[in-house]
Amino acid sequence: MHILIAALHRPTKPTGVCRHAANLARCLADTDKISKVTLVIGSWQKDYFESSFSLKSDKIAWVNVDIENRSVTRNIWFLSGLPKLAKQLHADLVHLAFPLPFFRQLLPCPVVATIHDLYPYEYPKNFGYPNVIFNQLFLRQCVNNSDGLSCVSKYTLERLKNYFPHIEQRKKTAVVYNYVDFSQVTPKVPNASNVKLPFLLSVAQHRKNKNLDILIQAYYLLLKNHQIADLTQLIIVGSSGPETDNILNQIQALSLANRVLLMTSIDDDELCWLYNNCDLLVVPSSTEGFCLPLAEALYLACKVVCSDIPIFREIGNHNCTYFELQGDNSQNLAQAIINCLSKPDYDNNVSDQRFSKLKVSQQYLDLYAKMLKF
Repeated sequence: MHILIAALHRPTKPTGVCRHAANLARCLADTDKISKVTLVIGSWQKDYFESSFSLKSDKIAWVNVDIENRSVTRNIWFLSGLPKLAKQLHADLVHLAFPLPFFRQLLPCPVVATIHDLYPYEYPKNFGYPNVIFNQLFLRQCVNNSDGLSCVSKYTLERLKNYFPHIEQRKKTAVVYNYVDFSQVTPKVPNASNVKLPFLLSVAQHRKNKNLDILIQAYYLLLKNHQIADLTQLIIVGSSGPETDNILNQIQALSLANRVLLMTSIDDDELCWLYNNCDLLVVPSSTEGFCLPLAEALYLACKVVCSDIPIFREIGNHNCTYFELQGDNSQNLAQAIINCLSKPDYDNNVSDQRFSKLKVSQQYLDLYAKMLKF
C-alpha cells in the first residue's frame, strides 16, 4: 500500500503539525502492509524536516514542492497540484496531515484527514480576522470532502460531532492518538549557550490558548516570593505566533529578560534533553486537541503541571498535578508548581501503551482498510 502524506504547511520552523506528519510517516513505514510512504512538503520545510526529525527509512520518499510560501499559492497547489501528484505517483490513499482545501472529485484515491482540533470555531483569536473565516471554510470543506477522519483524541472527536452533527453516520471516523517514541533518540544539550540548570519547561507555540502569559506571571510570582531557587530559568520552546509580541512585552515589563529563554527550531535530541533535565513541564492551555508535549513528558517520566481541562484528564495520568484556570489563575499555577516540585520523582517502569507506535500504526491501518475495503 502506498500512502501519500500531504504535509505542505506555512511554518518555516517545526510545529506540532510537522511533527505529526513525521511521526505518521515513521509509524507507517514500520509496518509490513505499507510498501511506500511519500511525504509531501514545501521547499522551505526541507531543512527542518531533515534536521529535526529522524526519517531514515527506505520506504519513505520525499517530494519537495517548490512554490511561493503564500496562502493563495499554497491553496491553489492543494486544489490542483495535489491531485496531479497523487495520480502521477499512483498513491493508494492520500492522508492530509491537517485540514486543507481540496476537490474530492479530482483525487484518484480515498482521502483521510487528521483533525487536530476545532480551533477555527472554538478559538478564533488564534487566527485573527478575517483569517479565521478562511480557516473555518477550509476545515468545513475538508471535513465534508474527506472519506475518513482521524481525530487525535476522544475529546477532539466529541468537539467535531458538536460542530458537524451526525458526522459518524456520514464518514469513517477513528480516534488515533499521536504516538511517542524516544527509543532511538540520544539526548543532546541544546546549542543555546544560555541554557542553565535548574529550569522550568514549557513547549508551546505562541498562541492565545496556550496561556503562556499566565505561566510567565506565575513564574514571576514564584521568584518574587522566593518559592523557587533564584537561579531557576523558564524555558519556552515553540514557534512564534500571534502572541509573540505580547509575550516579549510581558517579559520586558516584569524584568525577566535574563531569566526567560525563548527557543525555536530544536531537534528531537535537544528536546529530549530538555524533558530529561527540567524540574517540571508546565502546560497551562485553556484548550487543546491532544497536546503532544504532555504525552512526551509523561513518556520520559517528567513531573508535569497542567490546567484542569477535559483533554488533559484524558491524556494525562496520576503523574500530573492539575490547577484551576478559574479565579486567580497565575496564583493557582504558582501553587501547583510548588506542590509538584515537592513530590518525589516519578517511576517510569510501565509505558503507556495508548501512545505506542505499534498500537497507533495498527489503528491507522484499520482506518485505511475501511477506506480501501479490504
